[in-house]
Amino acid sequence: MADSAPQTPDADVIALAGKLFDAARTGETALLAAYLDAGAPANLSNDRGDTLVMLAAYHGHADTVQALLEHGADPDQPNDRGQTPLAGAVFKGEEKVITALLGGGADPQAGTPSAVDTARMFGKDDLVARFEGR
Repeated sequence: MADSAPQTPDADVIALAGKLFDAARTGETALLAAYLDAGAPANLSNDRGDTLVMLAAYHGHADTVQALLEHGADPDQPNDRGQTPLAGAVFKGEEKVITALLGGGADPQAGTPSAVDTARMFGKDDLVARFEGR
């Protein structure tokens, strides 16, 4: 059996980042929080600009979103397409995530389209009223 070549430090960093992105997508809050406690950046983003908060929000993991926000993640950091985690949560209809993001200071007017615009686009009048009543 041939020995595999040792990973380079860059490969280790890329592997760790992949693990963090997967944890955000799958809602592995405890694992992600442990890495954040150890110094992993809360605003880490992938090659499309999606942050850990964006991935957790889009996949409906309110507890993970909350943990990221508690570790200093920016609730309004847009991805490369100008979308924010709140707009993604509105699109997916994730009420608990919306509540967590708003509680963490997310701005419904941030991004393109904004969460308000996304709510209007999909006829979610209750959310439009909620956002405009802030």
